[in-house]
Formats: sequence, structure tokens, C-alpha cells
Amino acid sequence: MDWNTIFRNSLNAGVNAEAAYYALLAIGLNMHFGYTGLLNFGQVGFLAVGSYGIAVGVTFLGLSLWLSVLVAVAAAVLLALLLGVPTLRLRVDYLAIVTIAAGEIIRLTFRSVSLREVTGGSSGLQAFAGDFYAVNPFPDGTYGFGPFAFSESRFWLLVAAWTLVALSALLVYLLMHSPWGRVIKSIREDEDAARSLGKNVYWYKMQSLILGGVIGALGGIVFCIATQSVVPDNYATQVTFFGYTILILGGVARVGGPIVGSVLFWLILALTDNLLRQAIGAGYIPENILATSELGIVRFALVGLGLMLLMIYRPQGIFGDRKELALDA
Repeated sequence: MDWNTIFRNSLNAGVNAEAAYYALLAIGLNMHFGYTGLLNFGQVGFLAVGSYGIAVGVTFLGLSLWLSVLVAVAAAVLLALLLGVPTLRLRVDYLAIVTIAAGEIIRLTFRSVSLREVTGGSSGLQAFAGDFYAVNPFPDGTYGFGPFAFSESRFWLLVAAWTLVALSALLVYLLMHSPWGRVIKSIREDEDAARSLGKNVYWYKMQSLILGGVIGALGGIVFCIATQSVVPDNYATQVTFFGYTILILGGVARVGGPIVGSVLFWLILALTDNLLRQAIGAGYIPENILATSELGIVRFALVGLGLMLLMIYRPQGIFGDRKELALDA
């Protein structure tokens, strides 16, 4: 088995664009679930409107990529308002039901034949990120070292993506250490107590929903620029649950939890995939027991088993605090 290739590919996956946009997805979920106690099961909807805001803005509206970012952010704010206005005055489980349904509605809407001219239907949209790569400040060449060596365009993407992750984490840190953040945490613990002190709980929850949604939309922007395409089926419900896996792995209600969780999640997935491929290729695992075509399912099953063990023995995650998981539902 080629252990050098296994570790190189695994380490590369931990810092690649996928890890960055899932980190942004999980930071938004951390704002909702970790700090405010909102059960948002449709975070992928914010990822989708962020991606399609860029793609539709460039290809259909004829805007530049930078103006399309504003379209994506505005779409995320609008979605948060549409989800929050009818549900945030009700019990937390109503928001969970509405958001998981909304995520699927958004995906199927973008997939519909009637909107093919705008969204590309089931085929999606491609080749709209030229403005981003046109301002690449890095000359042609290879940047980095060892397993972290990238072409100039990939390096520019990673620098921009992880800068967004760092700025989002910094924003959450500053907010959670402000009076606003203390009110948000008090709502998670006991919103009736917060209301009795004169706080407008509904408005604070709405602000949290908007902020977490916009951060999730930034993840969608990174995703579509990295792939230079948007396809509706990439925004299925399981993406949100991958985000929750990442959040729980790193630690709920911890600023660095989503970032560490995302890096570890992708590193473990890549390590499992490479190990199994090498084991099959070397003959350690016979093809009649595990075929290469089945690796995608098996690696997620193994990661799921690992998450089960984590929830049994350390439910707060790596950096989390068990008390932070208490929800007044």
C-alpha cells in the first residue's frame, strides 16, 4: 500500500475548498443551533440561494460576479425572513419542519423545467466564475509544499475561501462576546426568562436566523466558484446533516468547532476512501467482499459509526461543553 499517497490525499482534502465551504455551512448552523437553539434542518437552502444568486446574476441578469454576490446575500436575507416570520413565534419544532421542507422546495424549484431558462433546470448552470479568477494576484506556478501544493488558481481560491471562514468565525466570536451575544445565549437557555427581562425574543431570533443564513450563503458562493457550476441535486437534504455532523464533531457553541470539525470530517472521509482503495488494489480486501464502486457508501457508513461512538462517549464533540447542548424545546 502506498502510504505516502494515502496521507497526502487525506491532508489535501482537509484544507481543500470542500472543507472551507462546509465550514461556512457549519458556522451558520452553529449560529442557529449552537448559540440560539434554533433547529434549522434546511441550511442547504441558504447554500443553494447563495450559489444560484451568483450563477443567475452572472448568466441571466448579466451582472458582474461582485454585484451577484450582493444578489446572493439579499436572497439569503429574504429566505430567512420567509422562514422566520411565520415560525419563530411558535415552538422550535415548527421551524425544524418548515426548514427541512423549504430546503427541498428550493432544490425542486431550481430543478423545474419551467425555470430552465433562468436556472438551467436539472442540468444547472456553468462557467460563470471568470471574474473571480481574472483578479488572481498570484503569478503562474505552484504554491505551497508537500501535500499542500496547489496551482495558482486553486491557491487563490483557497486563500479567498479560508479568509471568508476566518472572517466569519471572527464575526461570530465578537458577537458572542458582546451584549447581543449574551441575549442570544439566554434565549437558547430560557426564552421566557429573556422575554421577562424586556428582550424582544422574536426579533433576536430573526437576527440570528438571518446572520446564520447569510454565512451559509457565503458557503454556497465558495462552492459554486470552486466548481464553476451549480446543479440542483448538489443541494439535497443530506448536506445539512453533514453540516450537523461537522458541528457536533468539532463542538457545538464553540467558535472554532465548525472549522476543526470540517477539516477532520473531510480528512477522515478521504483517509477512509484512500485506505479502502489501496487495500482493494493490494488484494487485502477481495473484490467479492467490497467492490470499488461501493466505497462511497461504505466510507459514509464508517464515518456514521464513528459519529455514533462520538455521541455515546463524548456528545459535546472535541472542543464542546456538554452544558451547551441543553435546549429549551
